[in-house]
Amino acid sequence: MSRSVRQRSRWWWLAGLALVLGQAVHAAPLAISQLMASLAKQPQGAATFTETKYISILDQPVESSGELLFIAPARLEKRTLKPKPETMVLDGATLILERGRRKHVLQLKDYPEVAGMIESIRAALAGDRKALERVYHLALDGSNERWTLVLTPLDPKVGAVIARIQMDGVRDEVRSVEILQADGDRSVMRIQKAETP
Repeated sequence: MSRSVRQRSRWWWLAGLALVLGQAVHAAPLAISQLMASLAKQPQGAATFTETKYISILDQPVESSGELLFIAPARLEKRTLKPKPETMVLDGATLILERGRRKHVLQLKDYPEVAGMIESIRAALAGDRKALERVYHLALDGSNERWTLVLTPLDPKVGAVIARIQMDGVRDEVRSVEILQADGDRSVMRIQKAETP
């Protein structure tokens, strides 16, 4: 092997090593405190969603779509547009559900199972680690470029309904929320940030 070929071979090897090391540094593990701080920087946000529910007693999954609006620290609106209009507004400790002419006003403290499910999304969007850790054990995997946060219920009442919640995201955006229920049913919500005009 000639000297020039050896030098080129060594150069390619060094370039490859630098690339691998650069990616390793770039994809450094993300800490929960870093993720929460990043999410908390978004005081409000609008997005569209598509949700697919897999229910054991149904032959086909149930799909819906609509809009999400979050205003920190405590307001979350989910407006389902298809297949039927439905609105869910969580403001503080009050949940308002509207479908057609029917309207229900619930206090979350009276429904800990429902509260656990909804609070997970609101607290994550707000970057509120304390609120999440009151209800869930948190496990984070990945880097700032692509992360997965798994929430496992601490409260047996919540655990009787929800087995786990998995959120996937990129940087300061939650891109999907998968809720696995204790009975095996699950739902997957895919979220796309609305374009700012």
